[in-house]
Amino acid sequence: MTAALPRSPAWSTRYLLFIAGMGGLLYGIDVGIIAGALPYLESTAALAWKLNAQQLSFVVAAVLLGSVLSSLFAGLLADIVGRRPAMVISGALFVASIPLIALADGYVPLLAGRLLQGVSGGLIGVIVPLYLAECLDARRRGRGAALFQLLLTVGLVAAALIGLVQARSVQTATDAASALPEAARAAAVLAAKDRAWRGIFWMCLTPGVVFTLGSLLLAESPRWLARRGRLDAARAVLLRTRSPDVAARELDEIARPQAAAARAADPLLSRRYVLPFLLACLILACNQATGINSVLAYVVNILNRAGLSGASANLADVLLKVLNALMTIVAVLLVDRKGRRFLLMVGTAGIVVSLFAVGLLFRANETQQRDVLAQVTQRAHDDGLSVRLDAPTLRALGADPDGPPQVLTVAYAYGPFTNVASIRSDDPALTPLVANRADTVQPDSVIGAAFRRAHLNPFPDPASGAGSPLVVETAQVGPLPTASHGWLVALAICLFVASFAVGPGVCVWLALSELMPTRIRSNGMSIALLINQFVSTSIAAVFLPTVGRHGYSTIFFFGAACTVVYFLASAFLLPETRGKTLEEIEAFFARPATK
Repeated sequence: MTAALPRSPAWSTRYLLFIAGMGGLLYGIDVGIIAGALPYLESTAALAWKLNAQQLSFVVAAVLLGSVLSSLFAGLLADIVGRRPAMVISGALFVASIPLIALADGYVPLLAGRLLQGVSGGLIGVIVPLYLAECLDARRRGRGAALFQLLLTVGLVAAALIGLVQARSVQTATDAASALPEAARAAAVLAAKDRAWRGIFWMCLTPGVVFTLGSLLLAESPRWLARRGRLDAARAVLLRTRSPDVAARELDEIARPQAAAARAADPLLSRRYVLPFLLACLILACNQATGINSVLAYVVNILNRAGLSGASANLADVLLKVLNALMTIVAVLLVDRKGRRFLLMVGTAGIVVSLFAVGLLFRANETQQRDVLAQVTQRAHDDGLSVRLDAPTLRALGADPDGPPQVLTVAYAYGPFTNVASIRSDDPALTPLVANRADTVQPDSVIGAAFRRAHLNPFPDPASGAGSPLVVETAQVGPLPTASHGWLVALAICLFVASFAVGPGVCVWLALSELMPTRIRSNGMSIALLINQFVSTSIAAVFLPTVGRHGYSTIFFFGAACTVVYFLASAFLLPETRGKTLEEIEAFFARPATK
């Protein structure tokens, strides 16, 4: 039963787009909020909770992992309960995740809250584009999906602005504590950072409530109603956003394939289903292989490492997110004029150039790093390590204490348990780099132990790390890049984000919803988004360990190589769907291949 209100078609369409856009806003918050919170969460995680880099990567990747899990059943849920109730459920899960994260007092509740947030994002990522595709006519479908992406970018901007506000509060607290003794100064800075990341998450509660309550007033998808034989209800929904003549014609188009499918359904392995499904999966996998989610999640850390100060990196993050939103507006104006394939080709070409440029910039700095493995290993005692980048240590590592700030990166292991840690000589608290077994070898949880007994736990066995000695695998020190280097990296990342926004950012949602035939649309979209989120989760989970061992250049060169594949797929495999109804697109793939 739909929550229908007697409104004009124009009002109903605007309201539908507004609520669907709020779904995009939540999806953007899901992806972007960790970027501003991470620099402060790292302090609480490392100093108060004793988490290692891999665990912190899992916290960042948990949203993406939750999306993977929910993508498995998002289509099934939307088919069983309907598109509108599924949207309500996804919003309620987001609302529930905020207090779980913001009140977390350790690794497990924090990880659980991020997973729940990811489950919500995964549902939104499937169901909202599905709902838009099935409710909007061919003329508005491109802009509708683009609006979802636009509000997604607004969510990223909002997350960045929240992070900037908290960064300034932390900087104020740090300046106020500068005159305190060392121990008191470190405690004051830690407390300010702890308040900052919790406050960032609390500020995200309001849009979740608006989306959840607003979804209750939406109508159900007419195509979902038609598939269940409820043609009168489908007609009533179409009349909310269309004139009677247009609604009658569209209902006839919707009903004809449904009747044909009821008489003689094609096998699911037929050309009309397999080709669009595989093409959508390829496009979505390539979309995340660009590294967009990881770059947005770690952008403040990336810019800090590139040479920008904390406040400058947060400011650049805000400017980056604003640019993302502005270029998405450009895409909204172009997507139904120039077409999906044209925008994808332009966008992927720009991504290749920008990622390669960022990789070269980082590579130029990484070649200046020196191997100090011997000096760092000498400081290890009793299977532990503690290094502070004070003046004597800098001299011992061959660096000038009065010269440019230095960065020390150490990779170490206790048997199969590995970790990567970095410290900077310009850290006001001069926090030491500490390696010990208790913080690195993490015990199994109750669930992990149960899976291990069933030989299903893929993670290292704590028993194998309990007696293993500390092994310092790599240790490198080098100068922190200059601020001008940092702004060059920021400029190249701006080109990357602008290119992504104008092409893949908008067109990927259209590819996901337009290419799938009606019979497999909901479940096919779930599987395609599952592949999308699996690629994204994998990259996010290995991001920190990879840059610690091999440098940032490796990650960016990998993304550039994957985007070359994306460009070729867009140029030679993707059909143009601009101005076509979903039924016309389905008929295109049903035609036999020309010889």
